[in-house]
Amino acid sequence: MSAPAILVVAPMPAFPTSAGNRRRLLTTCTALQRGGFAVDLAYYAHEDQIYRRFGQHPPTDEAEAAGLFRHTFRIEPRATIPLTTRARCFAIDDWCPEALDDFVAWYGQAYPETRAILMNYVFLSRALGAVPPGMLRLVDTHDRFADRQRQYRPFRAEPNFFYTDRAGEAAGLARADIALAIQSEEAAYFRTITDRRVHLLPPRFPAHRPFATPARLARIGFIGHGNDPNLFSIRRFAAAWSEGWTPDRPELVIAGEIGASFGQTPGPGIRLAGYVARLEDFYDTVDLVVAPMLMGSGLKMKVAEALSFGKPVVGTGLGFEGFAPVVPEHRARTAEEVRAAVLALVTDADALARLTRACADLLAGYNAIADAAEADLLAMLAQDSLGRLDRSDSAFPEDDGIPSSRGHRGFPLLEGEGQGEVRDLSGDGPHLTPTLSFQEREPGGASSAGRLPDAQATWETVTLAGGTLTRGTSLRSNLTDDPERGRLVATERGPPPGAGRYSPLRRRWFAKPGPGSTEAAPDAGLAGLDLALAPEWVRDPRLPTALRAEIATQLAGIAADWEAEARLVGLTGSGAILALSLPRHLVTGTHPNVAFLIGAPTRALVLERVLPLNAAPALAYAARRPDLPRAPAAVTFVGLTCAGLTEPAGPGTILVLHDDLVGRIRIVAEAPVPQESPP
Repeated sequence: MSAPAILVVAPMPAFPTSAGNRRRLLTTCTALQRGGFAVDLAYYAHEDQIYRRFGQHPPTDEAEAAGLFRHTFRIEPRATIPLTTRARCFAIDDWCPEALDDFVAWYGQAYPETRAILMNYVFLSRALGAVPPGMLRLVDTHDRFADRQRQYRPFRAEPNFFYTDRAGEAAGLARADIALAIQSEEAAYFRTITDRRVHLLPPRFPAHRPFATPARLARIGFIGHGNDPNLFSIRRFAAAWSEGWTPDRPELVIAGEIGASFGQTPGPGIRLAGYVARLEDFYDTVDLVVAPMLMGSGLKMKVAEALSFGKPVVGTGLGFEGFAPVVPEHRARTAEEVRAAVLALVTDADALARLTRACADLLAGYNAIADAAEADLLAMLAQDSLGRLDRSDSAFPEDDGIPSSRGHRGFPLLEGEGQGEVRDLSGDGPHLTPTLSFQEREPGGASSAGRLPDAQATWETVTLAGGTLTRGTSLRSNLTDDPERGRLVATERGPPPGAGRYSPLRRRWFAKPGPGSTEAAPDAGLAGLDLALAPEWVRDPRLPTALRAEIATQLAGIAADWEAEARLVGLTGSGAILALSLPRHLVTGTHPNVAFLIGAPTRALVLERVLPLNAAPALAYAARRPDLPRAPAAVTFVGLTCAGLTEPAGPGTILVLHDDLVGRIRIVAEAPVPQESPP
């Protein structure tokens, strides 16, 4: 008899486990597996889009995830995730796309015997409305989001992550049967706003190293993701630590992704260690860890992690929320108080020994609570397996006054269950491009995904002017360069969920400089494909100019997020001015991009200036996404000339590439215009 299954949906990947929310996701999933459940993981690729928008390759390891879970799915965001709002706060559903509702509805039909669906974060709770009757609905809250923006006021900053009000958070929790809280203070708060069951589930952190009192404090450490709470807190502590620092004091080592976001030259006594592939390599080189947290919610994973590696920790009371701290070194109020506590330990060996013992006791007590909470949750899920919850019961109302997404589009059911594929039953035939990454775990718990990245990877190469363009088909996703094939250019997206068969394999294109072809470049077959561009390729012109131009020629026919007609309205000393409509957000501010005039030969342009216009020109504009409304603008491209538009003949086409957008501009042929007078 197969193990009962639970679907876990998350807006972040499980691997690499480089941030606190990923650690929470992974520890919850492994707890369910310890309870005998088969876990399916659906990754709504929210974080991938965010990383691309900030010019970074998304750190996502789909191969490792497929090796751990029974099935893995990938749901692509089809619209820009709003990081800010003009309203007082986000509405509870502002970050939940319809694609997620559609996926949950499809999954419920495809896997009707699933025991429960666990949604990570309350802002995705609307999709629980698509859960079929008979399946338990859970929300893992991770954090409290009501009034979260108030934490930013002392730092004179605006939040760039989700925040809402108490009514919105309460509405989201009301969609679940059980809400999971990561720490006790937040569990108490959630119980004041919802009548749903709130279950405290701290993540378990088994000991990796025994506690031992350091002989001396030579190095203190902080490791973290580059989110706002980490960044604001460690910046303030680093400033305090550097003040008056002398070589006889410990060095502060700051490691992790936060190093790339630090944005300043470290002061005296501070070293940025960068990303650490193995946590052991960080914790084995520091004597004490600091947690000078001044903002944030949820559980500070960095505290539990440091304790699990046997390190004494000094931090603020906020940093130790959920740990029931008893010693003053765990209840500091400011970064300056954390600094003073560390400096006192440098010269007081007895106090350092007492702190180390207190940290050992703290971890033991914390894990005892976590173990009991995990056992209670698994018992609840097992009890539900004996007698399914009756959703007609008044405790689980169908109509609770919250907008629901029931009645979704039809999705194909699985055919040939256990064969590792989904067939399209719509009558349109099979689709070769994946929409969701899918992995079927083989009998005995071994995943066939473990063999996919190397044993089943395929490669096809075409030679272009100045180098090669290689298409790789594999599960590997956490790479920006391939040692043999060069720099990542683009990754294929899939069609909407349920459109056809899907596979864990994804297609990616790599470019490498080298001996080029003197003949016309062959068609690499990219026309019509929906591609996510690698931001490193867009922003970094390290590849030879000729090769980049040839790649742009290959990309000229890919699916565009927006397309516009433009009219030549002026010339400058170095380029031309076009009147057209652009996506509204591109008309204001600066946005990293690269532009190419497609032709023979293709040439790179520089988008020098964008000025808003009062009226839109009578020219066509179309966008695939509703979040790209038009706005009239005059755009100046350096390198664009009348001659360039008529060689070899006819109107020109400009390909405009952003980190997360593909645009195509078709220039309408016009008579020559007078050249703009020099300023």
